Amino acid sequence: MLGYVVPVAIGALYVALNSFVPEPHRRRFNAVMVGGAGGVYISGGGFGLWELAFAAVMAAVAFAGLRSYAFIGLGWLLHTAWDVAHHHRGAPIIPSLHDSSFGCALCDPVIAVWCFWLAFRPSAADR
Repeated sequence: MLGYVVPVAIGALYVALNSFVPEPHRRRFNAVMVGGAGGVYISGGGFGLWELAFAAVMAAVAFAGLRSYAFIGLGWLLHTAWDVAHHHRGAPIIPSLHDSSFGCALCDPVIAVWCFWLAFRPSAADR
C-alpha cells in the first residue's frame, strides 16, 4: 500500500511547491523539468538507442512546453509510459530501488493532471 501512496504524495508535494512559483517562471521551470526527465534513463536504461530517441522526443515536447502547459502534461504522460516499460523490463530509474520506475509511473500522472488543469482551466475573465 505504501508503494502506491508515497509516489502519489510526492507528485502532490511537487504540485503544491510549484504552486508558489509565479508565472511565467513556473511554466518554464516545469518545461525544463519534463525535458530533464526525458534523459534519466540514458545511462543504462536498457533500451539502447531508443533511450536517445525518447530523450529527443522529450526535448521537443519540453520546448513546446515553454509556451503551453498542455505539452508539459503530455511530456509527463510520455514519461509515465517510459517508466512502465522500464519497470517491466527490470531496468529501474534508480538501480538500487527495484520499484523506482513503478513509483515514478504513479507520480508523473499526478503532475500531468495538474499541468492539463493549468492548460485548460477557464481564464479569470470567464469566471
